[in-house]
Amino acid sequence: MRTPWLVNRKPNRRASVRLFCFPYAGGGDSIFHSWQEGFSDRIEVCPVQLPGRDSRIAEPPYTDMDQLVRVAAQALTPHLDRPFALFGHSMGALIAFELARHLRREYSAQPVHLFVSGRCSPQTMSEPLDLKLFDCAFPEILRRNNNSTPEEALENPELMDLVLPVLRADLLLCNSYIYTPGPPFSFSITTFGGLADPGVPRHCLEGWREHTTGRFVLRMLPGDHFFLNSSRLPLVEAISKELEQNTLQSL
Repeated sequence: MRTPWLVNRKPNRRASVRLFCFPYAGGGDSIFHSWQEGFSDRIEVCPVQLPGRDSRIAEPPYTDMDQLVRVAAQALTPHLDRPFALFGHSMGALIAFELARHLRREYSAQPVHLFVSGRCSPQTMSEPLDLKLFDCAFPEILRRNNNSTPEEALENPELMDLVLPVLRADLLLCNSYIYTPGPPFSFSITTFGGLADPGVPRHCLEGWREHTTGRFVLRMLPGDHFFLNSSRLPLVEAISKELEQNTLQSL
């Protein structure tokens, strides 16, 4: 069954587990296009395309987490016919976390593993970003985060006019998120952080431990907030190792 949420997914009948990947704020599924190269054919990488970007640019992006998770679950459920795992970076970590809770609650389904990256645990969220200040500082913010946005893109006014509304909507989505306590998961959680990411220090990543009664692993990788780009190879290798050794052995 085709869906715009998985427009660039490449089905693999040999795969034993599917890894659904959710991007950071302003990002699209292109972040994960090269990931499959780092996994064996037993793991099928499924980049999730959120509304408002790339092939779904004509669709308005979501600004409410509950609504986004509900619609995403409806779209992805037909593709949960085999074991699956979830990965999310920054905003994507929140989406993956809340999607796992929603699937458990509404569909009696749960992933075999949750990978969260570059995001403090939900119960230790930082202060909401002032969107008025963000609008003023937007170009400089992207320039400092040079691992995420090429300089030529920053100098393209037409492209920036497309990027800004999506990124602003994503930040509104994060700002409006309210954590509600719930029972911990039984499956494993692996958390990743950037050694040079001052906004997401190690101690706030430790809080993800509270959300599972199973195995918890915290790994710090070289790089700033966008270490999933600069340290992509060790990140993918760690995810692959977890799924191959801990998940696939139990299937």
